[in-house]
Amino acid sequence: DNGSITDRGHELALTGLAIMALGSVGTEPGEPTQRGRAMSRAIDFILQDKHQDDSGYFGSHDGSRMYGHGITTLMLTEILGMGETPEQNEQIHASLNDAIKLILAAQNVSKSEKLRGGWRYTPSSRDSDLSVSVWQLMALRSAKNDGLNVPGEAIEKALQYLRFSYASPLSPDGTPRDQISGFSYTPGTHHPSFTMSAAGLLAMQVCGQYDSPMVRGASEWLLQHPPKQNERFFFYGVYYYAQGMHQAGGKYAEHADKLVPELLLDIQRTDGAWLARGGEERNVGAVYATALAILSLSVRYHYLPIYQR
Repeated sequence: DNGSITDRGHELALTGLAIMALGSVGTEPGEPTQRGRAMSRAIDFILQDKHQDDSGYFGSHDGSRMYGHGITTLMLTEILGMGETPEQNEQIHASLNDAIKLILAAQNVSKSEKLRGGWRYTPSSRDSDLSVSVWQLMALRSAKNDGLNVPGEAIEKALQYLRFSYASPLSPDGTPRDQISGFSYTPGTHHPSFTMSAAGLLAMQVCGQYDSPMVRGASEWLLQHPPKQNERFFFYGVYYYAQGMHQAGGKYAEHADKLVPELLLDIQRTDGAWLARGGEERNVGAVYATALAILSLSVRYHYLPIYQR
C-alpha cells in the first residue's frame, strides 16, 4: 500500500532492486500500465524524506547499511531523468546529491593502504570489502555518467582497491603473476570465489578497464568455474556473472548467455518468482531473488545505462 516492493524487510534496498529489475525490461515510471504505475509509486516511496537522514544516508532506515545505500543510489542514478513528473525528477536529483556525498565521505575515512578506496558496512567503517564496495563504485560511475559531481580520483582510488582484491599476487609493475585468477572478498586473501570474481569483473568493466589483464584473467577463471545452483550466494553471484561475462564478449558471453537462462529457468517457481533454496539468501526472500534473476536474464536488452559497454 505504501508503494514499497518487499516481502522480508529491508524495504529500501529491495524496492531499489525491484525498480532496477523493472527498468531492465524497458518499463518506465508513469507509463499507463500496471508495471509503470508500480514503478512510479516505488520511486515515490524511496524518495520520502524519512528514508534518507541528514547526511544523505539511506542505509539506516531499513537496516540495509551501506549495501542498501549503494543499491538505492545506483537505482536513482539509473532512472535520473526518467521520472513521471518534473517534480519527481527534481526529487531524484536532490536526493542523489546527498547520497553521492555520503559515498565519497565514507571512501575517505582513514584506512590502511590496501583497504583505501573501498567501503564496508557503515559510512564510518575503517575497513573495506569487495562486496559492499562494488555497489558504491557502480553508483559513483553511474552518477559520473549522469554528469553529477564525482571526482575522477574517487574512481581511481576504488580501482586501486579492486586491484588489491585480485587473488593473484602482483608483480612489481602491478600486473598479476597468474594469468588466470579471480577476485577475493578482502585484499590479501589469495583464494578467488565465484561471487567475488564475478563482482570484481563487472566493477573493472564499469570503470572502463576492458583490456586489463585482471579482466581477462577473471573472465577465464569464471569460464573454468561456472556457477552452480548450490553456490552460497547463487543469485547475487549470477547477477554479476551474467553482466560481466556478457560485457567480456566472445566465448565468455556465449557461454554465460546460454548457461544463465538454463540455471534460472530451471528453478523458477510456478507463480513466476524465484526463491533461494537455502542459506543466507533464502532468508532475504523472493523479491530479492526475483529482482536479481530478472536483472541477470535481461542483460541482452541494455536498457540500464550502467550495463552498457
